[in-house]
Amino acid sequence: MTTSIDRAGRAVRPARRVAAGHTRVLAAGTGASVALVVLAVLGLVLGDFPVPVERIPSILTGGGEQIERTVVVDWRLTRVVAAVAVGAMLGVAGALFQTVTRNPLASPDVLGLSSGAFSGMLLTLVLVSASWQALVAGSLVGGLVTALAIQLLASRDGLQGFRIIVVGIGVSAMLASMNTWLLLQVELETAMFASAWGAGSLNGVAAAPLAGALTAGIPMAVGAFFLVPRMRQLELGDDLAAATGARPNVVRALALLAGVGLVSAATTVAGPVAFVALAAPQVARRLTRTPSLPLGLSALLGGVILLASDLVAQHVLPTPLPVGVVTVSVGGVYLLSVIVLEVRRRA
Repeated sequence: MTTSIDRAGRAVRPARRVAAGHTRVLAAGTGASVALVVLAVLGLVLGDFPVPVERIPSILTGGGEQIERTVVVDWRLTRVVAAVAVGAMLGVAGALFQTVTRNPLASPDVLGLSSGAFSGMLLTLVLVSASWQALVAGSLVGGLVTALAIQLLASRDGLQGFRIIVVGIGVSAMLASMNTWLLLQVELETAMFASAWGAGSLNGVAAAPLAGALTAGIPMAVGAFFLVPRMRQLELGDDLAAATGARPNVVRALALLAGVGLVSAATTVAGPVAFVALAAPQVARRLTRTPSLPLGLSALLGGVILLASDLVAQHVLPTPLPVGVVTVSVGGVYLLSVIVLEVRRRA
């Protein structure tokens, strides 16, 4: 009888832990969604041309004056959607890279993939065309070529998370130097525009490039969510994952491909925005206290972080700045805290 009770107890406790985990994920997702809606509303009403909150529904449905529709729909709504979309794509990409490498410091900007996508855009701008279709294609090619170069340089004796990060930092430095050289080869007006874009900016974002980036990024995001069960199997180790039907190398390659595609698509809209992909997955993990990185919550928090940073860059600072300046400032402090915690944990 005692044995029966003990077995029941052991069976109940994991179920309770799973239920508690689902509750925390739901609570965190609800909180992030509410924060996202509040920030989106603020993004629509704040500015040199203030719009009362109660007029927003009418304007969004085609009412209001022409100037109100231009300001709210054509300018502010496009910027808000771009911030949420870019942040979500970066959040998912960061979760993918950190899951595959099993390292909380692995993110597209640290690994140099954002710089690679930006390099592809610059080369396309200088050598081919300034159309958004060409820039999207150039960004995707640049990100993929950079990812391939990192894989080739870091693949000795198999891919290892720490080696990928070290090689990625070196590749990122090289690409930053090449990007500077490219900016010196173009006209002053183009160089100034590209430099501001290179810092990570949502200024002047248009609907057409945003639509092109979403067209490229959404299939990648959907594919990433389909990979979640297989990535959970990888957490058991390669041998057990293979024994349960997963193919570790294929799963990693597909996850990295999806991550590169998401980063490249995001870069075409806002340039190489730093630290969002690094922070969003780790914040999601700390909120939910789950061993795995939740992709959905990482996407939500990525949108929240980037939209909040853009509002700070536009309306809080004495002078409006590119959103990348805010994310770098906040992200630097966050990166330092992550490094300190990792050192203490390994000590």
